[in-house]
Amino acid sequence: MIQYLRGEALKPLPWTPGLRQWCARVELMRSIETEQGWPEVSQQALLDTLDDWLAPYLDDVNSLQDFKKLDLNAILQALLPWDQQQQLNQLAPVRFTVPSGSSIAIDYTQTPPVLAVKLQEMFGCEQTPSVAAGKVPLVVHLLSPAGRPLQITQDLAGFWRSSYQDVKKEMKGRYPKHPWPDDPLIATATRKTKRRG
Repeated sequence: MIQYLRGEALKPLPWTPGLRQWCARVELMRSIETEQGWPEVSQQALLDTLDDWLAPYLDDVNSLQDFKKLDLNAILQALLPWDQQQQLNQLAPVRFTVPSGSSIAIDYTQTPPVLAVKLQEMFGCEQTPSVAAGKVPLVVHLLSPAGRPLQITQDLAGFWRSSYQDVKKEMKGRYPKHPWPDDPLIATATRKTKRRG
C-alpha cells in the first residue's frame, strides 16, 4: 500500500482544499518559527515519511476505495502536539475579519499568503493585514465588485494614497452603485452597494 501511494504521489488519499491549506499553514509556521520543531508536511516530506505517519492507519485498507475512507484530517492533525495545534490556529488563522465585518479565507498555498477581498470592504484600513504575530504581511488582492483584482499590494497605506485615485476614476463609471469615496481612509468599509433614494 505504501509503495502504491508513493508511486501515485499520495493522490489516492482523500485530499480536500482545506487539508492542502492546513499543510501550507504548517509549512509557513515551520519557515518562520525554526526553533519550534514544526513538522515538515510538504508533499515531498509526506511522501518520504509515509511509513511513520500513515502506515499505522493502513491495517483496514485493502482496496482503492478504502483510502477514501481514511480520516486524513485527523491523521495529519496527529502530527502536531496540542499546543502547536493551538498556536497554528492563533498565528496562521484560516480566515481574517476585514473592516466591513466579513470573514475572508486566507490562501496559504501562495507565498506569501493571499487575502482576496473587495476593495470597498477595506476602506479605513491603513495597515496591511498580517499573520504570524505580524511577521508575515499578507498580499492583499483588492477586487472589483465583479471579483477581479484591481490592485495587488502589500502596502495598503501606499495604495490608498497613490493608485487608488486612478482605480476610482476608472471604476466609478463602471460600477456607479458602489461607493468610491474621495478619501477611502475615512470612509466606512462596506460589502453593500450604495443605498437608493
